Amino acid sequence: MSDGPLATIAAALRRERERAGISLAELARRAGLAKSTLSQLEAGNGNPSVETLWSLGVALGVPFSRLVEPPVPAIRVVRAGQGIGVPSEQADFVGTLLAAGSAHTRRDLYVVALEPGAPRHAEAHIPGSTEHVVVSAGRLRTGPETDPVELAAGDYAAFPGDVAHVYEALEPGTWLVLVMEHRA
Repeated sequence: MSDGPLATIAAALRRERERAGISLAELARRAGLAKSTLSQLEAGNGNPSVETLWSLGVALGVPFSRLVEPPVPAIRVVRAGQGIGVPSEQADFVGTLLAAGSAHTRRDLYVVALEPGAPRHAEAHIPGSTEHVVVSAGRLRTGPETDPVELAAGDYAAFPGDVAHVYEALEPGTWLVLVMEHRA
């Protein structure tokens, strides 16, 4: 099998068919294709049209994109300082998204660097949000605006993210890992 789009499609078809627990013949029947055509596609041969892939996606109960999108690597690495940081306008605070949760997990993972000075005041997020914080270096005051806590390196805290909350560095070089969790 060659590299490129055909290899991606072949692997995706096989993966999704096996996930659905159906045979090659059954998928071909559901999609209105010849079994030999589907067999060739799973082998990385042929030239599937958009219509063919759309029919296969419908038959498998998956979006078209899942059949043509390259797989996400099993190990994802974001080297320190290489992620895309988004600074705050209020404080010396930079949040870098490390991983976004899927529609099913609803979790986002960030690394946040902040320096002493003006605190970062955050508005309430969507109802049911929880923030999980692990301080990696420095000291931090964080939590709901009405009841923040002080944390040092190695400390963990979880608090409601659906109320106004604060992040304030108490030492230079403070940084933390933040997991934003949202109930589906």
